[in-house]
Amino acid sequence: MIKQLLSVSWKVTAISILAVSLAACGNSTVKPAATTSGSTDKSKETTAPAAAKSNYPEKALSIIAPSGAGGGWDMTARTIAKVLTETKAVDKPVSVENKPGGGGTVFMAEYATKDVKDNYKLFVSSPPILINHLKKEGNTPYGYKDTTPLAQLTKDYGAVAVAANSKYKDLKSLLDDMKADPTKITVAGGSAPGSMDHLVSILPAFKYGIDPKKVKYVSYDGGGEAVTALLGGNADVLGTDASSLDQYVKAGKIRILAIAAPSRLGGSLKDIPTMKEQGVDAEFLIWRGFFGPKDMTADAKRFWEDSIKKMVESDAWKKEMQANSWETDYKKADDFKTFLGQQEAQLKDMLTALGMQK
Repeated sequence: MIKQLLSVSWKVTAISILAVSLAACGNSTVKPAATTSGSTDKSKETTAPAAAKSNYPEKALSIIAPSGAGGGWDMTARTIAKVLTETKAVDKPVSVENKPGGGGTVFMAEYATKDVKDNYKLFVSSPPILINHLKKEGNTPYGYKDTTPLAQLTKDYGAVAVAANSKYKDLKSLLDDMKADPTKITVAGGSAPGSMDHLVSILPAFKYGIDPKKVKYVSYDGGGEAVTALLGGNADVLGTDASSLDQYVKAGKIRILAIAAPSRLGGSLKDIPTMKEQGVDAEFLIWRGFFGPKDMTADAKRFWEDSIKKMVESDAWKKEMQANSWETDYKKADDFKTFLGQQEAQLKDMLTALGMQK
């Protein structure tokens, strides 16, 4: 069942939302019908002014990465800000803020209660916005329904990595030791227990016949801190998204043992085998998306739909995708919202199968 849940195809249809207000005023002209005998009544002729053009945005904007620096959310937020500025899709300053804590739950608690009408504060997220709402431990009452989903942007895959000087050279040798004694191997991730990094970390173990509840998982506030723990010898293994490790692979600091993709990736990760190649039938697709506040105005939502579409079609965006070993997987606002509802149901089933549901 896990394989079926993780291999789902997410294809949905696009619907656009447009709110237009029309006002009839004293400028409208009405011609009265003739009242004399033999005359013909004429229909009323009315002219109404066009709706006023929105001035949004009128000031600087901020994109929040709900984690520390160096992880997938941080990289995504900074890439969006960079390309929006370079392509002039947005003509106001765009800054990036890091708000770590609880794998995104600390940020969501504030955003879903205090920033529900703030059109100038956007954020990036990925499956944790669903998982954190569904899991048993460290969960949050807030989820994607407390936001305005604006677009899915990219897809990535889970990866299991070790430090470059680790004795482990392949996934099977790691899993054999873990199966012998799960408590002797420490697995790090940039988000809380029951989160995406945790699921990425334990998935191959689970598929290898290891009780996932016995795997020793230590959470950190963001992928950057988790990498630091791995390189500092405070963890033996790291579970996270493949693209966020690309820079460390290029620097020779980290060795990725396997990627949870259906086939090998490109770029600097082209030589890294998949989990399936090593006899572990596991896949974990990771999307990244862009969100606004729950009560975002119609004109702000329309602005972002148009701007994001312009951004993902630009050469600058394609260049960033290649540089970061990402793949564009664009879904418009309503398609994305529909998809999130579908994946939430699927992740709930997966967490239930692993005994991690709330």
